[in-house]
Amino acid sequence: MKIWSTEHNFSYPWEAVVKAAMRKYPNPMNPNVTGVDVLDRGLDCRGRLHSHRLLSTEWGLPSIVRTILGANHTQTYVKEHSIVDPEEKKMELCSTNITLTNLISVDERLVYQPHPENPDVTVLTQEAIITVKGVSLSSYLESMMARRMTANARKGWDAIEWIIQNSERENVPLCDFH
Repeated sequence: MKIWSTEHNFSYPWEAVVKAAMRKYPNPMNPNVTGVDVLDRGLDCRGRLHSHRLLSTEWGLPSIVRTILGANHTQTYVKEHSIVDPEEKKMELCSTNITLTNLISVDERLVYQPHPENPDVTVLTQEAIITVKGVSLSSYLESMMARRMTANARKGWDAIEWIIQNSERENVPLCDFH
């Protein structure tokens, strides 16, 4: 098991970052996400928006890793649940793979909140637990997956920035929560 974590500050208010995060896919920075299906979305009695989505991804694992895992296909599916709380100004997103779970599991949690000292900055905290099961070199593969997560996190940050900047440039409002 490998625990991975990172933190990133966006120079935008929480509302703009969360709206962009909800529209994150598709984007040119993360072409490995090939599809997004909203399975369920609704408000709870406290006014929080719950979303359940299914993401289709192309992992693009190197051939040696596919050989070690014994997996020829790299098309995978990820289930994602997010809760947006506009009162608390907090968005929490949890995702886990539902493909290849007998070999690998990646449980990821992202939390978006305003910076405690500057409301024009949003703090994203990301963490993941990576577990490779039943194969030799599992520690090596977990470390490789953690490195890939670091690279993908940076692409995700760039995607959110790109969405916000394009929305501003085109003067298109991001969707409203209310």
